[in-house]
Amino acid sequence: MKGFCPLASGSKGNCLYLGTEKTKLLIDAGISGRAIKERLSEIDVAIEDIDAILISHEHTDHIRGVDLLAKKYNIPVLTNAETAKALHSLLKTEPKFKIFSTGETFEFGGLEIHPFSVQHDTLDPVAFTIQIGDFKVGICTDLGFVTTLVKAHLRECDILYIESNHEPSMVHASPRPMVYKQRVLGRQGHISNEMCAKLISEIYHEDLQRVYLAHLSGECNNPDLALKRVQDEVQNKLQSLCIAYQDQISEPFFF
Repeated sequence: MKGFCPLASGSKGNCLYLGTEKTKLLIDAGISGRAIKERLSEIDVAIEDIDAILISHEHTDHIRGVDLLAKKYNIPVLTNAETAKALHSLLKTEPKFKIFSTGETFEFGGLEIHPFSVQHDTLDPVAFTIQIGDFKVGICTDLGFVTTLVKAHLRECDILYIESNHEPSMVHASPRPMVYKQRVLGRQGHISNEMCAKLISEIYHEDLQRVYLAHLSGECNNPDLALKRVQDEVQNKLQSLCIAYQDQISEPFFF
């Protein structure tokens, strides 16, 4: 498949697919290897054809499937040095690492990948923009605060995959412990529906073809509310707005 497709999105696991004629890439692998294989088959992609796994940070919901993919299929892992150190201690298998530097663009299989810093409670978390010729994809989740750096890198994207994690009132009303609430609502946690909507509004442009709302909390959010927050903020100007789902593949975007 030539295109982009979220395979899983949320606290139970995150995994995205991006493919061109030359290169097939996974961004994060936070569900089981078996689930990744099954969901790839739904978009007619063989797991044996995946060229690399691009890792944003070391939380379990982003790396759960890396052990199997690295051991059984020998798929290399693209990540920064600090995250590689964390993975070395967390994984049973030693992957074939290809190390990038946060803040520096690198080329892989004809893709220009730019990893940039986000505020999250891991060693060196990053989000990505990926340039495919003139086409730009922005992938940004797991950030507690929208910095000027985030906004600068996500401008002029053709596709955006953006965190819309929670509704603050639902976090406060949840039975979760206070330490969880403080983490989620803090500057190194996750951004809310409102923060997501404001970010999209600020970087909106007429050529933006699709926005995925990602990493929705199953307990402290709901898809209809997340969609409404964004639609109200941007006044229904988006060409295509959809949810990235946890338990199924989301709507593919074909290049």
